[in-house]
Formats: sequence, structure tokens, C-alpha cells
Amino acid sequence: MSSPYSALRRRHTGPIVLPGDAGWDAARRPWNLHNEQHPAAVALCGSTADVLAVVDVANQHDLRLTVQSTGHNATAAGPLTDTVLVRTSSMRAVSIDPHARRARVEGGAVWQDVAEAAAVHGLAALAGSAPDVGVVGYTLGGGLSWLARRYGLAANHVTALEVVTADGRALRVDHDHEPELFWALRGGGGGFAIVTAMEFSLFPVAEVFAGALFWPWERAGEVLERWRQATTELPEGVTSVGSLAQVPPLPDIPEPFRGRSFVIVEAAAIDGEASVAPLLEPLRALSPELDAFATMPAQELSRLHMDPEEPVPATGGHQLLADATPETIAELVRVAGPGSGSPLLSVELRHLGGAAGRWPDDAGALGGIDGRYLAFGVGMAIDPDTAAAIDVHVGTLSDALARWKADRAVLNFTEHPTDLRAFFDPATYDRLVAVKRRYDPDDRLVASHRMDD
Repeated sequence: MSSPYSALRRRHTGPIVLPGDAGWDAARRPWNLHNEQHPAAVALCGSTADVLAVVDVANQHDLRLTVQSTGHNATAAGPLTDTVLVRTSSMRAVSIDPHARRARVEGGAVWQDVAEAAAVHGLAALAGSAPDVGVVGYTLGGGLSWLARRYGLAANHVTALEVVTADGRALRVDHDHEPELFWALRGGGGGFAIVTAMEFSLFPVAEVFAGALFWPWERAGEVLERWRQATTELPEGVTSVGSLAQVPPLPDIPEPFRGRSFVIVEAAAIDGEASVAPLLEPLRALSPELDAFATMPAQELSRLHMDPEEPVPATGGHQLLADATPETIAELVRVAGPGSGSPLLSVELRHLGGAAGRWPDDAGALGGIDGRYLAFGVGMAIDPDTAAAIDVHVGTLSDALARWKADRAVLNFTEHPTDLRAFFDPATYDRLVAVKRRYDPDDRLVASHRMDD
């Protein structure tokens, strides 16, 4: 055993797992099973003290560090050779202050932890579209929720963070304490400090009117164009997604859906059924095969999108669109719909705008998303050849939609390593570089997307 890990095991209360140890594969595994990451060691941290011990030993022995809780979007960090993977997944404590409408969560909490705790008080968080997504990683990348058109990005409702810096200091950062670090962490990604806890605002949303409409995917063109037309006049309390789905023939999928392909429209309305009528009335006139809209508790929104809740092998990519026209829909259906031969299980258009596109005065590094729609395609990467075919087709989809492409990409939806310049304007990027130099001058912390100054 090498000396750094002997020292770490003496100081660290949780397991330190090395290659060849029992449990190595489980410890290093990301959520996306298509990603083969091979870190030098895995530190399973149960407290801030554990994180401090890892950082101290890393500084003594010149080790690099990266942080994951669930390991969502870990593919972008690369193979992690010569890097210690800091796992915060057992740090999941959640506390709710119902009077201040605020949550405090530890670094490994997932959105279902928060949604259920907040719901007891009639409150909702700006949660991700899957219940098992990590709160911290999602928020550091911006955080686009079902409530974003009303309330904006999750990053801009963070009120404080508790962090361990690369030089081994435990800090609480907010608007008044280490304000530049606070700014960078809110939307700039995770390469500036290790977040051990986060505080953020909650909202008085106890229930929503939400659901999905299904048609056979042969009707993709007419349905998605009708959906697009409706989105141009929707109130900000309504968020919706139009998608194409090829459902695999797996035995655990219910019979009416198994092995079939659909065009689907999902939506969530904060202000009740009447507010979503401008969307549902024209779509219901197209006689959907299934209408699954109903009033539901707000915490159930994390399952509305039907994302898998267990690790799967997948690969995909996105394109942020400045706008969408009838030609946009026609191109999407041409390359991903009936007769296209697309290997993508899901291709979706998310309707953005509203507060998601407005930058608050006190915004972090990512104040808003400057695009009206976001296209995202993903497929099941069951083997290398399938994964390669999916990546090629994601490129085909991006090429087809290039006429409507916005200036920036979206960090949370970028599955492959990408220069951080793709996500920010030059002035914001330069400011992020300055924060990195100040708080991690030795580049100790490895982020999902790198900066190259």
C-alpha cells in the first residue's frame, strides 16, 4: 500500500478503497455505466472532517481530487487517472426551515430527500427531473427544474455554501463571505471548492397540475408542431417538454408501452389546470392515445419525466436553440422520428424562457439560459458499437438543428469533456479563471469540464 493512502486511512473515518480491494468496482462506479472511470483511490466521506483529511493528505502528497455524490454526468470528468475520487454519497442529511422557506442539505443529498422533507411543509425545491440526481452537482451546474420558467435556475436561489477549499480550509461562503467564490460556485461548476453542505430557498408550491399525453410516433410531426405553437403563448407557470420515445422491449415495462414508439408531451403547471389549457386544449383535439394529466403533490414532479432511477449505460448530447420554427420540428422528426433509423431512445425539446432566461441582479456565474428551447437526445450504450452509433446520431441531430443553435451550451446537459468556454461569455470565463487561480492555484480539484487559461 502506498504511503499517502496509509496516512489517509489513519485519519479518515470512512473507507478508503484502492484498486484490488473488495468493493472497488462499486466504489468507483458512476451513475452512467457507460463511463469507465479508474481513479487512483476512492475516499468514502461521511463528514466534513473526512473531506478535510483527504484534502490535507492530497496537499502533502501532490494528489489531485474530484468529487461525486451520485456520479451523474461523471463522464465529462474523464477516466480520473492519478486522481482520488471523493465520494460524498453518505452525507445526506436534510433540514428544513419552514418559516424562512429554506433547506440545508449535506453534499451527498439527492433531490428526493429534499422534495419529501419540504413537502411536509407545503414547500417545493427547484429539483431535477429525476429523484436520484445529486442536489449539489445539479445546482453547481445551474439547475433547470420543472419550476424554472417561474422561478429561474436553482443556482440563483442558493443562499450559502459550506466548502472545503483546495488548501484545506473549511469555509462558509455567501454574498458577504468569500463573494467571488460564492459567485463562481453558483453555475460555474465544481472545480473551485468541495461543497460539503448547501442552503437554498424553497417555494410555496404544494401541488401541481401535471402529466403526459401519448400518441403513436407516426404522428410526431403534427403533434410536435401543435405543441411548439402552443408554447409561444404559455404563462410562465407552465413548463413543458415535447419528445420522441422508442421504448425498449424490456419485461419490466408495462405491456401498453413495451417495445413501442411514441410522441409525448409532458407539462407541469404551478397555477392549476386552467393555466395549462392553452397547451392541452389544442393537443387534446389531436386525440391522444393516453391522457395522464392530474393534480399531484409537487414532490412527484421528480418522476414525471420517467428518467431511470437505477444506473444505466447511456450516451447522448444536447443543442441549445435560440428559437424553434415549423422547420425545426420537421428537421427533428426527419432525423429522429419514424423511418430515420435513429438509435436514440429519447429525443426531446424542452421549452425554456420565462425566468429561466432572465439574469437576476445578484446572479451567480450562470444567471440564466439564453435560449428558447433545449434539444437533448440519449440512447442506451449497451456495447461500444451501439455507443458509437448513438454519438454519431447525436451529431446528426445537432447538424440538423444548427440553423437555430444558440451561442452557448448548457453545462448540466453536456455529457462529454468540454472546454468551459463553451458555456460562458468571455468576461464570465475570465472571471471564473481568476477565481480558480485564487482558490485552487495548483489545479488540485478536477471538475467535470476543464478550463484552459
